[in-house]
Amino acid sequence: MSAHTIIDNAPIGSIVAWSDGTPQPPARFRNKLAAWQTNNSKGRLIRKQGGRGVGNVSLSACLTLHEADYGAGGVIAVRVHRTFSLESKLQFAIVERPAIGSVRVFDRAGGDAELVYLATNEPNAKEWLTRHGYPHAVLEQVTADEVGADIIEGRTAA
Repeated sequence: MSAHTIIDNAPIGSIVAWSDGTPQPPARFRNKLAAWQTNNSKGRLIRKQGGRGVGNVSLSACLTLHEADYGAGGVIAVRVHRTFSLESKLQFAIVERPAIGSVRVFDRAGGDAELVYLATNEPNAKEWLTRHGYPHAVLEQVTADEVGADIIEGRTAA
């Protein structure tokens, strides 16, 4: 799938994989493997943005994936996000869609909101919010309409 297809069809909270189509090198080639992993990995879809303009510069639509967190002792020191534009030559696949009934926690309302947590249910989301300071957070339940559309239409997730 292209990045455009992911923006059109993948619900926020989906696990999305991307690949450049090259085979994975053996683990003993650490540098080659690290370079390969840059173009072949997966992450959770946390934001979709439409095209926008800044001054004389026009930016195309893009999607942002949360790839990993790094830290220790329950403290996240580095959060890795990857943003891909519609022009990306990589191939994408929806690996997993969010479960129906799960609750997305966004950092704020509006089109520029970013997913910060995907809870199993509303009480779990509210409990998570008490421990993580997002004063303008918005909760949104995952519905069967957005997740089940591909099943009804006879398509698969990948």
